[in-house]
Amino acid sequence: MEQRVSLITLGVDDLEAAATFYEAMGWQRVNSPDGVIAFDLIGQTLGLYPLAALAGEIGMDIATLGRGAMTLSHNCRSKDDVADILHRAKAAGATILKPASDVFWGGHHGYFQAPDGTIWEIAFNPFSPLGPDGSFRWNGY
Repeated sequence: MEQRVSLITLGVDDLEAAATFYEAMGWQRVNSPDGVIAFDLIGQTLGLYPLAALAGEIGMDIATLGRGAMTLSHNCRSKDDVADILHRAKAAGATILKPASDVFWGGHHGYFQAPDGTIWEIAFNPFSPLGPDGSFRWNGY
């Protein structure tokens, strides 16, 4: 696993209200599919995602996931890398929450929970290829 965070996903109750806050802070949205609002950062992206949808996607209920929920995402260079990193995480003591699988929007991902409780998404997004240095942008470079 390369030493970087690609996408920070915040689980929020009200997607538009959360987006309005970040826009008031001077951030600008980038084009993204329905159901997620994205803001490109320097080398990363902040994604806002409905809390209930995030809990369902991971396979947890909202009470277990908690408020202020977020996931750290590590985007991979290939689909095969997702399972490899999940295997390595499990070997290092993580709990696999969702094994590597295809996603309805065309990507491939899985989730693990680190021993400290942090939830990580390991993903391959064919629509957002990584830069040569591993940097991530929502719509690619």
